[in-house]
Amino acid sequence: MIDLYYWTTPNGHKITIFLEEAQIPYRIVPINISRGEQFGADFLRISPNNRIPAIVDHAPADGGTPVALFESGAILLYLAEKTSRFIPSDLRGRAETLQWLFWQMGGLGPMAGQNHHFGQYAPEKLPYAIDRYVRETNRLYGVLNRRLADREFVAGDYSIADMAAYPWIVPWQRQQQDMDEFLHLKRWFAAIRARPAVDRAYRAAAEINTAATVTPGSRAFLFGQTSARAEEAK
Repeated sequence: MIDLYYWTTPNGHKITIFLEEAQIPYRIVPINISRGEQFGADFLRISPNNRIPAIVDHAPADGGTPVALFESGAILLYLAEKTSRFIPSDLRGRAETLQWLFWQMGGLGPMAGQNHHFGQYAPEKLPYAIDRYVRETNRLYGVLNRRLADREFVAGDYSIADMAAYPWIVPWQRQQQDMDEFLHLKRWFAAIRARPAVDRAYRAAAEINTAATVTPGSRAFLFGQTSARAEEAK
């Protein structure tokens, strides 16, 4: 059994997609980030960075005590190795998958996240910041589109690289992107969206969070944290 500490964000969706695809028994522990629950002392022991997602694996492969993990990329890799699924076993295939997983972690996720912040949530609309991150998101869409020009999935067979990237493409309209400019990406996106496990993952999300994540009252928890404020919130 996996305990998944989760909220309905792109990084959270990555893990529910994997768990549904691999049919691993799991229990969602909602961490409502708009209420500051990510700063609770119990969650901090599992996720010292005060961010979702995190997991606790109560049946690790070594048979030892439960394993706690934070960071969505690390969790995907851990689960892939635990199940021997969605990551190639050969050296070259594994390297290919990992480089695209890290591309998402270091590029697509952070840049699209800043796109969301300045375009949707910032109290002051800063044209330079909005333009900067919309353009960089567009560039990264182009990278992924070119990658998919001659292959069905990002790194050969369907893998954790696809699971990592897909949730960050779901809000393409909010990111001010036009999917018709990226036809290979559009084809890939439709194929992932049609997978039953992906549908189950997003239906679970809809049951957990029925309200807007960012409200005037939640901004301090989501965007105003310093080390001192995080200590106060515990």
